[in-house]
Parts: sequence; structure tokens; C-alpha cells
Amino acid sequence: MDEKNRPNPEPQTHTSVGGSPDVEACLALPKPWTKEQVICNSAEYLKIVCGERKMTDAVKKHVIKHTLENFDDYFNRGFLHYRKSVAEAEDFAAIEWTGEGSIIEDMVGRKFIDCLGGFGVYNMGLRHPKIVAAVEAQLRRMPLSSQELLDPWRGFLAELLGELAPGDLQECFFINNGTDAVEGALKLARLYTKKTGFISTTGGFHGKSMGSLSVMGRAVYRKPFQPLLSNIHFVDYGDAKDMERELKKLTDLGEDIAAIILEPVQGEAGAVVPPDDYLPRIRQLCDDFGVLLILDEVQTGMGRTGKVFACEHWNVVPDILCLGKALGGGVMPLSCFMSTPKIWKEMEDNPFLHSSTFGGNPLACAAGIAAINVMLEEDLPQQAADKGQYLMKRLRSFHALYPDILKDVHGKGLLIGLEFADRFTGYRVAAGLFRRGVLVAGTLLNARTLRIEPALNISYELLDQMLDRLTDTLKEIDRQFDKDAKERSAKDKEKKPAKDETQQKAEDDASLVKAS
Repeated sequence: MDEKNRPNPEPQTHTSVGGSPDVEACLALPKPWTKEQVICNSAEYLKIVCGERKMTDAVKKHVIKHTLENFDDYFNRGFLHYRKSVAEAEDFAAIEWTGEGSIIEDMVGRKFIDCLGGFGVYNMGLRHPKIVAAVEAQLRRMPLSSQELLDPWRGFLAELLGELAPGDLQECFFINNGTDAVEGALKLARLYTKKTGFISTTGGFHGKSMGSLSVMGRAVYRKPFQPLLSNIHFVDYGDAKDMERELKKLTDLGEDIAAIILEPVQGEAGAVVPPDDYLPRIRQLCDDFGVLLILDEVQTGMGRTGKVFACEHWNVVPDILCLGKALGGGVMPLSCFMSTPKIWKEMEDNPFLHSSTFGGNPLACAAGIAAINVMLEEDLPQQAADKGQYLMKRLRSFHALYPDILKDVHGKGLLIGLEFADRFTGYRVAAGLFRRGVLVAGTLLNARTLRIEPALNISYELLDQMLDRLTDTLKEIDRQFDKDAKERSAKDKEKKPAKDETQQKAEDDASLVKAS
């Protein structure tokens, strides 16, 4: 067995996060830890989790330091290098500690306006009281499923989604995250059609597990894991003619295509909205060529774009629908894929062809029921539509003021992409906003684009504060651009060789002759 990779193999003293002599003595022993040390430290961590440890300034500093050590030593080494919370946080790394609504507070009390929304998780905001209350009540009753008895919450949630979803979409399967929903959708499409092929789009993001990764439209994530699933084809997103050509070609070649999979609005590609005739045309092509349409609404669903489901903007009903992220109300991990009774019938003979230990657990379903209630009672889709229009108008005015910095603004509802000249400029804007107490981030498939994806119930007051801080950030970068341009110009002048007196006199004489 390989020895664990540790930066310092010598015995080392770790700082106590609590401050009591017993804990300090426990942590002072060299690694690897003994069973007793693991018990000691887990007990100390539980005191912090449960609020039993008084969080003095010294304790907070210890926790921050220890968090950085642990991320670097035990969690996906290299992750820290991509975090503004480390690189731009001045004296102390930003360690998230608490949040409510659209405000996140770190361990040392710094507050941030959350315009990232956990990549689309927090449609209902942070710790919405109705959703938290539902989960707490279920936690006291039965946290997870027995796997044998039926639980009512899975049935209740499936009923609500079946009644909300467009068309004949009715049957549900619950899992934990978006990529699992896509995996299930791909399997169901194959099972029903008895075909193996799929057509996806460039820039499409559907998750990073093996099947989902196979239909992702970006090489940087695909290439390290090839070969992926076979019989996968790609066309340009937003180009229905390209899709039609591909379908005709594959049909002529005898390739069996089970389904087309795409996002109604591409999220990770930068909030890319297709032409208005695109989705209706894709739906028609699927019907004409006898293939299924899978719509991945993991990020666009639950009101994000101004409708409960983004496909409703174009009155398009898919054969299979994937949901996730905000479905758990920002409190529990929850996703699902849905289809029609006709298609789902293929699962009836053996419903265990696709299963999940934790999928549809009582805690997650309680959160999902509450999330749907909050979304509809607070009319979050309409809030997203109204606030999205408000933001787009203001953001496009920034594009007019700073065209060399901000190249484009696009999106739908409160899924908005700010496209910059290059990825370095995008990072400078995100870093500038971070220093001013606003959280945004780039998209995974387009490094030049920053996403604006706040809670759908964020107040206009907070949106205005974000816009003011974005104005200050853009002004700062614009001044830096001017300064850089002047410095380049001065250096260019310095590089030109100075003319001696004889050369200058000869040029002057030549000019006089030419003039006469």
C-alpha cells in the first residue's frame, strides 16, 4: 500500500482549534493519527459544529489555518489555487460560516452579497425558513429510508412534479445530483428506443460522470477520460439546420440514434440563449426522425429563467426532463428525471434496473415539497423574469460604457452571463467584486464569462448594491487599462533610436526642397 502523501514526514505539532490543553496534547502527536487521536479531534470538531465551542478570535484563526491545511493535504490538492476566497481575501481566507437570504457571512464576519447562488442551487435563497422547517421536522421523524417500507414524501413530491410538468411528463425517479439525473435519462432513452446513439451540442454541460461526460460538449473535461461512450455525435448549439444535417447523415449511414440531449439555455457555456425558433424546430426534428428529446433543466428549472421550466418559454415538451440543483430548495441535494407513462413502461417489468440508495430519501423529498411550495407561493419565476429584465437593462448600459472590457451581456431571467474580452479580464472583475463583498464566478465551459445567478427572491436593494460595486470595479479596471496603454506607448517610444543631428538636418533639408 502506498504511503500517504504528506508535505512534512517528520513529527509535527498541529495547532489546536479549541484551545483546551487536552485537545492541544492530542493534536500535538505526529501523524499518522491513532484511533484515540481521531476520536479526540472528531469530538473537538463536533463541538464547533454543534455550537458548543466559543468562537473566539483565536479559535477562528485556528479554524481558518487548519481548513487551508486540510484542503491542501486531504481534499483534491490544487483546489485552493482556483479559489478567490484564498487568493483575494487579504489577511484571512474567506471560510463560509453562515448565510440567510442573499447574504453569506464568513468566519471573521465579512459579509457578501450572493450573486452566484451556489451555481443555481439557491433559487429560494439561503436557509429559507419554510424549507429548513420541513427538513428539521422530517429529521426528527425519520431521516433516511428503510428501503423496504413505502414513504409518503417520495409519492407526494412525484405527484407535485407530475402535475407541474408540461405535457404528459409524469413518472419520476429521484436521485441526488444533476449528473445522476442525466445518467438515468440516457439509460431510459436507450431502454425505450433499443438504440444506442445520442446527439449533443457544443458547449453543452450535462455532468461529469461517465455517461454524462460522454455528451458534454467541451474537450477539456472529456479528453482525459477517453474513450467515452461510443456513437455520440455533436452539432453546434442554436443551429437547427446543423442538427437536421446530422440527423439526415446518421440516418443515411444506418446509425441508430436514441435521443437528442441539450439545455434549453446553456448554463455553463455562459447563459447562452438559442434563437426563438430553435427548440420548436428541434422538437419537430425529433418527431420526424423518431428520436427522443431529453432536456437538461438541472440549472434552468425551478423558475430560474422566468418560467417554472425553461422549455415553457417556447412551448416545447421533451420526452425526458432532468431537474436538480434548486429542486432541493438549497437545503438538501435532490435531482430527478421525468418521462411519460408510455416511455416509463419499459421500467415496469424490472423497476430495479435503475436504483439509488439515497435517491429520494425522506429529508430530500421534504425539502423538495417545501421548495415547490415556496417557488409557487412567492411566484419566483415571475420575480426572476422581472429582476432579470431590470438587470439586463443596467448591465447592457455598462457594455455601452466599457465596450473594451465588457463585450456582451446575455441570458434569460436570473441566469445571466457577462462576457469579457478575455479570461484574465473576467477574473479581474470577479476578484474586484469579491474584494467589494459580492460573490460571482466564471462558468465551467467559458472562462471569459462570469455568471450572475442570485436567488430569485433577492431584493432590488441588494441588486442595486451589486450594480454599484460592479460600476466601481469596471471603473477601476478601465483606469488600469488606460494606465497600461500609456505605459506601452511610452515604452514603444523609448525603443525607437534617437536621430543624430546630422540625420535630422538632412531630413529637414529634404523637406524644404520638397516644399519648394
